[in-house]
Amino acid sequence: METKDRYTVDIVPEENRHMSYWDMFATWVGANANNGTWFVGGIIAACGFWGGIKALIVASSISYIFLSLVGYMGYKTGATTMAISRASFGIRGSIVPSMVNVTQFVGWTAVNTFIAATSMSYILHSLLGWPVYGQPGGNKGLVFGILVMSILHLISISSGQRSIQIIERIGIILVIIFVLWESIVVFRDVSFSQITNWKVPNMHKMPFGAAIDTLAAFNLAWVTAGADFTRFTNKKHIAVTAPFIGADLGVFWFAFIGLVATISIAITSGVYDANNSDPSTIANRLGLGSIAMIVIVLTSMTANAVNLQAAGSAVNNMFPKISLKKSLWIVTILATVVTFVPVFVGSFLDTFTAFLDYVGMVLGPIISIMCVDYFLIRDRNYQAKELSRKGGQYWYQGGIHWLAFVLWVLGVVVYLLLQKINWVEDYTGATFIVMILVGFVYYLVMKFNLNKEEKHVN
Repeated sequence: METKDRYTVDIVPEENRHMSYWDMFATWVGANANNGTWFVGGIIAACGFWGGIKALIVASSISYIFLSLVGYMGYKTGATTMAISRASFGIRGSIVPSMVNVTQFVGWTAVNTFIAATSMSYILHSLLGWPVYGQPGGNKGLVFGILVMSILHLISISSGQRSIQIIERIGIILVIIFVLWESIVVFRDVSFSQITNWKVPNMHKMPFGAAIDTLAAFNLAWVTAGADFTRFTNKKHIAVTAPFIGADLGVFWFAFIGLVATISIAITSGVYDANNSDPSTIANRLGLGSIAMIVIVLTSMTANAVNLQAAGSAVNNMFPKISLKKSLWIVTILATVVTFVPVFVGSFLDTFTAFLDYVGMVLGPIISIMCVDYFLIRDRNYQAKELSRKGGQYWYQGGIHWLAFVLWVLGVVVYLLLQKINWVEDYTGATFIVMILVGFVYYLVMKFNLNKEEKHVN
């Protein structure tokens, strides 16, 4: 027997929306001003400097257009992204994008926590003489770092939305100082000309299309968190432009640093190794010391404040009876467990690459369906009250919109098939092609069904 409030949606009323342009901008700069962005920048160094830059600009700009679109949806409805997904996937069907959101944001939290814990192992080595992670006995410092980071996350989320804004404001200032410092150190040892002219060893070269897919997976991950924050603002331009500009600035800047730092290490050492794109390794090799490691730990907190908020909102959408605060505790504890996976797998890079493949494969079709439904099918008009009403406008068949669900599965299959085509891997990547195809088919079928319903009524 279903209770009346089973499908409740938390809508932020107009009078409670006070998020400023600076707070929104800082949130999205802080989301990308982190360890994971450094690491991704280092991975695309396998395209060479100019190839990496081109892939970064193309993939990030396209991805964050979708962030702006979802940001607008949050501003208009006052609902989280996963609550909004009920309109296109069905009130019950939204459990699919919600589950995806939980897994991917728990995954991103684990990625950032692992990198921060690695930095903490360097700090413990300096203070207590413990072995650095990667050396015999180094797991002790890593495990300690993971537990400390998890405790810090729990303290942060327990303090509410205001504490997240404070973390973002302080963190972004420290991060900017650190990045300027790292930039000076990099270009003191290696010239810009050397970096731009560096040739990737043939055995390590990454095709341009593969780089597009890697960056698309990284950037689209933020799109499904967009409305979770823009619902706290009462101005359209804040919801649309601040996320786009902030996220783009963060990813361009920090991926660029990861890119040039990794290339500079390859030039000075004579060996290119994608594992060296880890920020802790970069900071250590550049001789930046414990202060740099502390800042890396802080950047993890700024990014994970967003990750955990989005994951918690997704759990709250699936189980409305569980409060948002309890949902945040659940995903934080789950992320702590997941953070230990690379310890057993043996390679953080392999684990991270597999994770990116998963994110790119499952997120693109979801985002495409949501945006086409809202902007092209519903003409930017969702009824917020209907998002929680059983048997209402977004109930479809038994609470599930089977068309959206089937197209999501087909999108995943097409993605896997396209990745096996050399031309796609070399030039375009599969992610955005799949988004276009899924969105186009969804639009055609929905329009056909709506026209048929209108004729039947007439």
